[in-house]
Amino acid sequence: MATKFSGAQIVKTDEGAVNARILAREAKVDFRRVEAASIKVVTRLTSAEGKRLFVRFFSTLQLNAHFISVLARTRLDSDDVAKVEAAIKARIDTVAEALNKAIDGAEALFQANGITSSATYDTQALEIEVGIISSTGRRYLDLIGKLDQLMPLLQTLEIHEVITTQALDIQRATLKRQVRDVANSARSLATGLRRRMNALAASAAGGGNASGSPGAVRAGADGGVEGDGDTAGDLAEPEARVVLIDMADDAVDQPVDPLKAEASMPEPGEGLEGDR
Repeated sequence: MATKFSGAQIVKTDEGAVNARILAREAKVDFRRVEAASIKVVTRLTSAEGKRLFVRFFSTLQLNAHFISVLARTRLDSDDVAKVEAAIKARIDTVAEALNKAIDGAEALFQANGITSSATYDTQALEIEVGIISSTGRRYLDLIGKLDQLMPLLQTLEIHEVITTQALDIQRATLKRQVRDVANSARSLATGLRRRMNALAASAAGGGNASGSPGAVRAGADGGVEGDGDTAGDLAEPEARVVLIDMADDAVDQPVDPLKAEASMPEPGEGLEGDR
């Protein structure tokens, strides 16, 4: 017989303070120059991992994707930009496939071990209206939703000792890194395109040749994408390596606003959208 406690609270539960702390660390992104229409979607995230990935990377991913698809296309070859867009979407698809397989695998373990219910969170869900301005943004939001769906399934399997705590940590860290790396790759590619735009502007002013400028993102001879720094290698190996969980993982990732990087070009958006 279950014991009922009337008016007594044994454990203090969250009343929204957790979400307030998470939202306080949200990446501050300036959308004032983005004039695109958006589809409004109410998003509900329950896991700590899903919430944090959303607030830290979703808006910057959207802004970087907008810069690549809209602003860079006004100054650079459209075919080159299309290759960059395709590379980002291919990476999203690869991570989505990995998450789908993980969800299917977890559900199979539920059935094999007679587990009929999943663990739930005592913290309040994060419910927020999201404005989606591109297909890339929509795909990335779906990716975060899949990871959010998977997290309590893995926790349930660990509670029932179907998987070990170490296995849980490894899979959780790997999948988080894969989702995060999509946004980081988009940021790197947007930075590379901006550098190429800057180089072209400098070449036009000085009569030089910008084709060999460092940091340029351009179409390779094989039809692939070449980027600045680690970006090319990042996209060439879409599967993130399995690594042990990094306890400082979440503390060091600081997304960069692409519209505030490198100021040698005119401000993105001036004379490009709505000013003509």
